[in-house]
Amino acid sequence: MSTGMPTSAATHPFLPEAPGWPLHPAMVTSGLDLPGFRITKCFGIVRGLIVRSPGFAGGISAAFQAMGGGTVQTMVEVCERARHDAFLLMVQHAVQFGANAVIAFRYDTTEIAQQMTEVLAYGTAVWAEPV
Repeated sequence: MSTGMPTSAATHPFLPEAPGWPLHPAMVTSGLDLPGFRITKCFGIVRGLIVRSPGFAGGISAAFQAMGGGTVQTMVEVCERARHDAFLLMVQHAVQFGANAVIAFRYDTTEIAQQMTEVLAYGTAVWAEPV
């Protein structure tokens, strides 16, 4: 559902350039409003879902790292990549609705079958205009 409204950072001249992003990452907030903007339209909930596994070699590496205690870098990398990808999918979903911002942004994570991690990024897609 596209509204024909522009969704680029050029709409907001005080934001820095964000090449490669379909919606400026500064226009995503866990809050219910965006300081300096007025929300004029609500498009509804948007989401991005990713399920990741470290793979066989990564699982072995993680198991050895876990035996030593502390940070399990292999799993940190898997989780960070999953969060990034889920976030990007959510932003793309918002743009499909014609939104230029997402409010009430959250992550939800679930472990599946001991070696897979599900990451859900979600929020409310809106159109926000500079005040």
